[in-house]
Amino acid sequence: MTVDLVDLPSNFDRPVHIAVIGGTGLSSLPGYTPVAALTPVTPWGTPSSPILILEHAGVPVAFLARHGLHHQLAPHEVPSRANIAALRALGVRTVIAFSAVGSLREEIKPMDFVVPDQIIDRTKGVRPFTFFEGGVVGHVGFADPFDAGLAAVVQRCAAAMRGDGVTLHSGGTVVCMEGPQFSTRAESNMYRAWGGSVINMSALPEAKLAREAELAYQMICMATDYDCWHTTEDVDVAMVMKYMAANSENAKHLVGAVLDELCKNENSELVLAKKWEGSAQGAVKFMTKPAGRDPEAMKRIEYLFPGFWAE
Repeated sequence: MTVDLVDLPSNFDRPVHIAVIGGTGLSSLPGYTPVAALTPVTPWGTPSSPILILEHAGVPVAFLARHGLHHQLAPHEVPSRANIAALRALGVRTVIAFSAVGSLREEIKPMDFVVPDQIIDRTKGVRPFTFFEGGVVGHVGFADPFDAGLAAVVQRCAAAMRGDGVTLHSGGTVVCMEGPQFSTRAESNMYRAWGGSVINMSALPEAKLAREAELAYQMICMATDYDCWHTTEDVDVAMVMKYMAANSENAKHLVGAVLDELCKNENSELVLAKKWEGSAQGAVKFMTKPAGRDPEAMKRIEYLFPGFWAE
């Protein structure tokens, strides 16, 4: 299904609670009807791409292309703050994020999927990584960067994947590097010694910002190569693209099954991220004293959490 965004309405008046962040191909799901294409303007700019709203069985789901509709944004250029803020403003409380990764483990084969539970941050501070700055400070917990409830849903949907030997691995540590260059061999082996399972350039600051915005967030990693530690050929773009194309159909099968599961009534509390409600707001409200709060920073927080400063 090819969607012409120009022909879709540019507004949508119902809350959207679930979002998928990944490539443009993920929005081509059987049974999902495009109903709107939105480009919200946030205090942090506009998102990477128009947010496509698709409807399935009466439930709207938001799809956002992380690197733009034509993959024109390098990892350090992705406007993650605008992406997360725009999704929250639409009503999103649950994010399923897809990412191509290099495998740092023999048992995680190209075309396998991984549902990680930890992150090692190897970005360099180039990417804006917090909403809470410039006159309003907040420190949120990030000990467990992903949502265990969402991870369990994804794991239950593993049977939706197709292909001999394709495996969904539960748990693992994703190393998020700066890029856009791939690792050196020494770095790749160091990450293995640290306990890394897979490596990408996309998990951060996306996951940190989702936590600050009180969203339930789970990344699903799609292995495309063995990075450069392995004795097979070194990773290059051609190899990544080859396996991404092979993985795309399985990614669509998996995301379709996950969305079907999340739309069930018994998962409504999980989807609304009740677990995270108030976690960031409390960290902000009691950190910066009123005399030190910058008015512009306060407006930005108000965009994320309407009514935040009302007593």
